[in-house]
Amino acid sequence: MARIIGEVMTREVVEAHPETPFKDLVRLLDRHRISGLPVVDEDDKVVGVISETDLIHHQAVRSTDLPARRFRLAPPRRRSARRTAARTAQELMSTPAVTVHPEQRITDAARVMERHGVERLPVVDEEDRLIGIATRRDLLRVFLRTDDEIRQEILDAVATHALGLPTHEVNVSVRDGMVTLQGSVEQRADIPSAIRLAYRVDGVVGVVNGLNVHPAPGPLGPSAGPTEPGGGHH
Repeated sequence: MARIIGEVMTREVVEAHPETPFKDLVRLLDRHRISGLPVVDEDDKVVGVISETDLIHHQAVRSTDLPARRFRLAPPRRRSARRTAARTAQELMSTPAVTVHPEQRITDAARVMERHGVERLPVVDEEDRLIGIATRRDLLRVFLRTDDEIRQEILDAVATHALGLPTHEVNVSVRDGMVTLQGSVEQRADIPSAIRLAYRVDGVVGVVNGLNVHPAPGPLGPSAGPTEPGGGHH
């Protein structure tokens, strides 16, 4: 069974508020040895996310900024200028925040992270209130599952239930998360299905296919053997 975000998320979340000053944000990240945190309003609803990148960008732009009276800023530069003057989380945070729910699968959260290029996802309840946070490290915990756990799940979910294959016809071995499937199946279409389902099991690093198809029965049935001498049709 695929694991969900609620099983691996961090429940004790370091958070900031829209009015949290720049220096306090830096202190929070340093004190807790984290690279980012969610920003919540008075109802614990996530309104944005602050990352080290946001804070470093603020300092980088500020250090290269020249007196505004000497230049007329073009529209693309005005946003950078506003960030240069930013002093609170509300002005520095990235919005809108990309969030997930605890019942979502870990694989779904990984895709969201990849799609949006983020390293952490605030986890919210049905009312969008913050209840946890999932980082890339949290998601990687699924790969700490033992080989025996992975093997048993594949046997249960893939071999017997999903494809209806008897376990004595499919051998599953797992070493360091690498799965090897061996044995025989009735139909050739069962082979890619078995590989695909094995990949969906949490903790699987890769799948080596050793499955083959049962030999097809011969064209001659038991009653289609040689005709007895003197036989034939009249």
